[in-house]
Amino acid sequence: MPGPYTRANPFPARLKTNRKLCGEDSEKDTRHFVLDLKDWGLNYEVGDSMTVWPTNDPALVDEIIATLKCKGDEAVKSPMRETNLRDALLSDCRITQTSPKFLKAISEKAVNGAPLLTELMKPERKDDLDKYLWGMEVIDFLIEHPSIKWTPQEFVDTLAKLMPRLYSISSSLKAHPDEVHFTIDVVRYESRGRERKGVCSAFLAERAEKSSIPVFPNPSRFRLPEDGNVPIIMVGPGTGIAPFRAFLQDRQSTGAKGKNWLFFGSQHKHCDYFYEDELEKMKADGFLTRLDCAWSRDSKDKSYVQHKMLENAAEIWKWIDEGAHFFVCGDARRMAKDVDAALRTIIEKEGGKTVEQTNEHVEKLKADKRYKRDVY
Repeated sequence: MPGPYTRANPFPARLKTNRKLCGEDSEKDTRHFVLDLKDWGLNYEVGDSMTVWPTNDPALVDEIIATLKCKGDEAVKSPMRETNLRDALLSDCRITQTSPKFLKAISEKAVNGAPLLTELMKPERKDDLDKYLWGMEVIDFLIEHPSIKWTPQEFVDTLAKLMPRLYSISSSLKAHPDEVHFTIDVVRYESRGRERKGVCSAFLAERAEKSSIPVFPNPSRFRLPEDGNVPIIMVGPGTGIAPFRAFLQDRQSTGAKGKNWLFFGSQHKHCDYFYEDELEKMKADGFLTRLDCAWSRDSKDKSYVQHKMLENAAEIWKWIDEGAHFFVCGDARRMAKDVDAALRTIIEKEGGKTVEQTNEHVEKLKADKRYKRDVY
């Protein structure tokens, strides 16, 4: 086996499982992936994420090559190496999201100009440019500006490097030796009459079984308390459940006696309840002390995890007062802010504190590593 494995020489994992977690009625395509790590000689801790190196969609690569009126075997120097055009577009270059260099080239090379794009590229129009670019990819600009004649090297030089993706690990090596599990939303949407796909999620869902999957662990500070007797409260709606599935597996494997409380949320109970069998069994066995679920589309009044927290305010304050660690994982833009606000409300009201004292208490929880967030 080639080694030692490093970030520059990632481990070639193999896909063992690619299973849908959602029922037929779900609006999402969330999947459980299991990768085989046998013979890798590395390690990861629960709370860590894993770096995954995808390849691009071959159909999109072929369309770009055809639109450029190239063959694909032309020699080019990519951001990574000397290779041919097809391999550079498959493995080395970002071919979906546009780069500033690519947009500048379009603006300068278009025979009749690209006046709207040129105007939007002014620094003061950044927000307008972002709105304009939403749902647009490299291929759209190539189709819209057939007057531009590119050499393969000129085109590759305008593209950014294809970057790996980070996914929260949803398994413990203590429970699943030689494996890593992921809980991932497969990104698919339509814009401008074309289906778009997330680079890495679609790679794992559609093509990974035919090739190796380069992976390498990414250490985190999102850690369980060292003392297994300490209670933990976990808030992880949607794919935010990933590290908490790992936490629970780890604590169960070590026989940790601390209480465990999970808040999970999704759209519909009947088709979006990820890992229902596992969680309900943990609850029935008494290992998962409390399990509170919020289903946002099952009633007129949308129920989210922060609402479930506020419904259980007195008990949450009691756990925190007893020394519980509080964890949040998932969407940074809205959920994490709403959960933070709910936590502050609970501390203020149940703890009988002023706003200033509440903020000090939250900062103390963070300083003591008792309030941790893994948000994205």
